[in-house]
Amino acid sequence: MELAIILMMLLIVVAAGAIKLSDGGVAFPFKRRQQLFTPVEHTFLNLIEQSMGREFRILCRVRLSDVLSVRQSTSKKQASAAIARASSRQLDFILCDKEDMTPILAVDLVHNAGKDGYKSQRDWFVSGALDAAGIPHARIKVKSGYTVEEIRECLETKLIPYRRKQNKLAQVPSHNPVTPKRPTRPLRSSRAAA
Repeated sequence: MELAIILMMLLIVVAAGAIKLSDGGVAFPFKRRQQLFTPVEHTFLNLIEQSMGREFRILCRVRLSDVLSVRQSTSKKQASAAIARASSRQLDFILCDKEDMTPILAVDLVHNAGKDGYKSQRDWFVSGALDAAGIPHARIKVKSGYTVEEIRECLETKLIPYRRKQNKLAQVPSHNPVTPKRPTRPLRSSRAAA
């Protein structure tokens, strides 16, 4: 009986040791964050939602590689290098079309406080990649006291090409016109008969 108890204890110790060795000592060393966004990001998210939220869906902390794809004509070496660089970059906010989730506008917060600041230097790779893809990029300096109107005005200036494209699409005649079709030439001659 004592031998069975000792063997059982030995088996438990060996199993516990095997479990510890297999996962490096801690299986899941995570805990829940108290806040998903910093207070500044949360404030800007609220301002952007109030100014543009009815028209666009707003996504936060999006990797650049999730917004862009590489052209098919690109070599494999160049494509993998570009994807690796894009994967390491992050955009603070993306405004997307509510219907098809097409990225419309990228927004980054610029914070000059601290040692180096947060995105205080323009990242030319991010700007160039977004420009090549035709996605406007707004960089908004962090300061207290922004109003919803100021944020809307700032974003609308970046959305001017998008608005122009929308207006052109709205002006394209439909295949089923509402007004009856009129003749494009006179039905009878305007000259007197001889």
